[in-house]
Amino acid sequence: MSEDSAVVKVTDDTFDAVVLGSRLPVVIDFWADWCPPCRPVAKIVAELAEEFRGQITVAKINSDANPEVTRTYRVMSMPTLLFFRQSVVVNSIVGARPKSYFRQALTDLMTPYVNR
Repeated sequence: MSEDSAVVKVTDDTFDAVVLGSRLPVVIDFWADWCPPCRPVAKIVAELAEEFRGQITVAKINSDANPEVTRTYRVMSMPTLLFFRQSVVVNSIVGARPKSYFRQALTDLMTPYVNR
């Protein structure tokens, strides 16, 4: 699977700068090589990264290779997507979902005061 340039690879070392330091809202995909549902979710995330380019930072992190961030955010299942606004987690999705579900979550992330 080819990497999409709209998706930023993040590590334990780059997480703070890329995710917490972003002026844009951020969604980060926690994945692992051993996770079958991570593959279709990664494809959807890459497609949505193109669609939302310039509006949201889309990142991915290999949970096995980056245990510090994975532990800090208590990510226990793969795939997990965390949605950040101004360095705060405002939403999460665990598991595979249809593309429309992820698109709505990204649209909500761009809206600063969504009533939940």
